[in-house]
Amino acid sequence: MTVSRLIRLEGLTVFVVSIFLFGASNGIWWVYLLFFLAPDVSMLGYLGGPRTGAWIYNLVHTYVAPIAVIVVGYALKYDPVLLAGIIWLGHIGADRLLGFGLKYPTAFRDTHLQRV
Repeated sequence: MTVSRLIRLEGLTVFVVSIFLFGASNGIWWVYLLFFLAPDVSMLGYLGGPRTGAWIYNLVHTYVAPIAVIVVGYALKYDPVLLAGIIWLGHIGADRLLGFGLKYPTAFRDTHLQRV
């Protein structure tokens, strides 16, 4: 199995887990759909140039932040934060599944998975 396929499989797994967690947390599905693309607002960072854009995009598109948000939401027993983290995690998983990776500061199209 190639590295690209392995990362896509990982993305599929994370996406499916996020759907399972959202359902198990009694989330409202239209909310999942409404906020699913919210992390892509980070692409506006590219208005500041490719280096700034890549930094902001990558900050929002790593698994670290949404997992931290999920942990905080769970620890505080505060469903809106928990569900936001789950949706965010699902977005990143879907991105990886589709071949969208973290960005290099050279250009938006240069990712750690491929050139898109």
